Amino acid sequence: MSKLNIEDKTIQELFSDKNADFLIPDYQRPYAWNEDECRTLWEDLFAFIFPDNDKDKFNDDEYFLGPIVTFKNNRQSEIIDGQQRLTTLMLLLRAFYDKFENMKDEQSITTKKNIAQCIWKTDEFDKPDKNRLKIDSEVATDEDKEEFLSILKSGKTNSSQKSRYAKNFQYFQEKIDKFLNEYPGYFPYMPNRIMKNCILLPIEALSQDTALRIFSTLNDRGLPLSDSDIFKAQFYKMFSVKGEKDKFIKKWRELETICSEFFEVKSGSPMDELFTRYMYYERALMGNKNTTTEALRKFYEKDDYKLLKNEDVFNNLIELANFWNDVENQNSEKFSKDVLRKLFVLYYAPNGMWTYFTSVYFMKNKDNDGLLNQEAFNDFLGKSIGFIWASAIMNPGVNSLRGPIYNEMINIVNDNPITFENYKYKREELEKVFNDYIFNNQRPITRSMLTWWAFMNPEQKLLNTEIKFDIEHIFPKNRQNKLVNLKNLESLGNKSLLEKKINIRASDYRFKDKTNYYKGDSNNPKQKKAGTDIEELKKLSNNLDDFVEAHIEERKEKITNTFLDYLESYKLFKYF
Repeated sequence: MSKLNIEDKTIQELFSDKNADFLIPDYQRPYAWNEDECRTLWEDLFAFIFPDNDKDKFNDDEYFLGPIVTFKNNRQSEIIDGQQRLTTLMLLLRAFYDKFENMKDEQSITTKKNIAQCIWKTDEFDKPDKNRLKIDSEVATDEDKEEFLSILKSGKTNSSQKSRYAKNFQYFQEKIDKFLNEYPGYFPYMPNRIMKNCILLPIEALSQDTALRIFSTLNDRGLPLSDSDIFKAQFYKMFSVKGEKDKFIKKWRELETICSEFFEVKSGSPMDELFTRYMYYERALMGNKNTTTEALRKFYEKDDYKLLKNEDVFNNLIELANFWNDVENQNSEKFSKDVLRKLFVLYYAPNGMWTYFTSVYFMKNKDNDGLLNQEAFNDFLGKSIGFIWASAIMNPGVNSLRGPIYNEMINIVNDNPITFENYKYKREELEKVFNDYIFNNQRPITRSMLTWWAFMNPEQKLLNTEIKFDIEHIFPKNRQNKLVNLKNLESLGNKSLLEKKINIRASDYRFKDKTNYYKGDSNNPKQKKAGTDIEELKKLSNNLDDFVEAHIEERKEKITNTFLDYLESYKLFKYF
């Protein structure tokens, strides 16, 4: 078990400790507090220090400002959690400091000396060196960090400075000026009580990983540092050595913007997802078939973050992000019509494994312009759909895919054909399972199959990924008592994709009535609304007066046989 050093301390105890030099590391996010947070802090502190605006009602209580999570990196305390509070408190104390310059009373002199020991390093006689601060910032993407350090050293800002540091410092100066005018006799008490009665809980871990885990556990107010924040620091160091840190920061911001637009993640950050997808390419290059995938940070920190000290890797990440951006935006200049159709089908895949598989394919097969041979890519996507869909029915769960997919990833990077040779099913076995399978709406494969089926119609046009689709029961559920076989209600033969907004309007009406919504018809021509873009539904609406049980069974058989033939066409069956 990792040891922790935990002991609550006053601001003065923590900041003036000669062994406490704080570092805001390069992987941290830029300072984010604005005037609203500063106003809340000021008002809370004022109410605590002067109850009912009366300094004599103060009863020497303590005001808890929260934990500070750090780990010792050489002689500095690297801040994992607490950056915003520490930075703001430093600005507040610095704004107080200069006001004591001409005050000669003993209280003011002592208070000024105590503030100085919080802001600057001191010699053995406690004399501050105003060029040596108790806090430093290396935040890679914060262009204003030097402004922060300059404010602490000089106590000055100018009208051209627009950073959050400058604005917050100016806000505190204004509040202090007003406070000094209104309560001149109270003045030394406020900074003195901030330093001696406001409590922080420094939690010092012995490793960065431990500190990050603690932060993730404690923090319920902001976003914990992501893995990519740590990775950013490694790239930043590399480019700094090359004298290209500004170039890196610009590219990193562009990368963050791109990823945030299309990567939807349940945990971590969009950039973490990019690093995850790229990780599988590097794993394949290593020949790693292990189905137990290590944590993202554990993978990249190997050999002292070797991969993140390689400019080619950073450029690869940019190319991979641009590829997925093109996929998301259905870029017809980069992809053929057939490829775009298959990518849309995969958008509704029963699991996300295809994104890792496709990332490996792209990284291996892209040309110097980041383009793929469209015929080969189309074949790859078609085979991927077939295998992933079949596996979801025969062996539900993403874990069953890891073995075959990881194996084929290695085949990809070694220029071997993708065959899934050791993971094929017999046609008759799959047919039996398929026919007995209950395609209820809660199973992801149901939507996957319906999407695939929609695009087996050569007339089906490409659909927009931003449109929300529901699963439609063509034969309405409220008429299920008319069915001889109740299983037919949840059969694939009775289901189709349908735009969510149309599905709401069509409700559970009879087929004859729903066709008006499928086609977009209306009794009032002025209120005519768009019909569905699902070609099969439009065809059924035009060709049938009613959709009955026989149609369900006929349609199910057609879907089944077409799917089996589809797998056959990609040689995904075994015959022994």
